[in-house]
Amino acid sequence: MKKLTTRFMIAAAALVVGAGAASAQIRTTMTAQIPFEFRVGNQTLAPGTYAVDRLVQSSAPVFRLWNARLRRSAIVLPQAQVDPQKGWAEGSPKLVFVCIGSRCALAELWAGSESYAYTFSHPKPGKDEEAYLRAIPMQPGKGE
Repeated sequence: MKKLTTRFMIAAAALVVGAGAASAQIRTTMTAQIPFEFRVGNQTLAPGTYAVDRLVQSSAPVFRLWNARLRRSAIVLPQAQVDPQKGWAEGSPKLVFVCIGSRCALAELWAGSESYAYTFSHPKPGKDEEAYLRAIPMQPGKGE
C-alpha cells in the first residue's frame, strides 16, 4: 500500500508540474493556522501557517499544503468525496484531522463552497485507542 501511495504521489507531482506549465487556470488558495504537528501521507509536518491550494482542477483533484516559513510542502490526493459534516453548510472551509493521543493526521478537507468534502487516508485507532476530530478553519489567502 505504501508503494502504491508513493507512486500515486509521484504521478500527481508530475501531473502538477505539467499542468502548471500548460495551464493558466486560477487556483484558489486558502490559509490555515495549524497549531500542532500532523501527518499527511508519509510526511510529518510542523505546526504553522499553511497555504492550501487545489493544484489540479479536474474530477481527480490534487491538493498542496505549503508552509512558506519552513519551505515544506505536501501533495495529497483525496480518496473519496463525502458529505460535509452537518452544520458546515454555512461555515468556513475546514481541514479536519483525526487525532489518536497526541498524533494527528489530515483526514478531510472541505472547501466551503462545494456540496462535498474530500477524505484522505489516515491511521485508524487501535483496539485500546480513542480517536477524536480537530477541525481547523481556513481563510481566503494568497499563495506564497
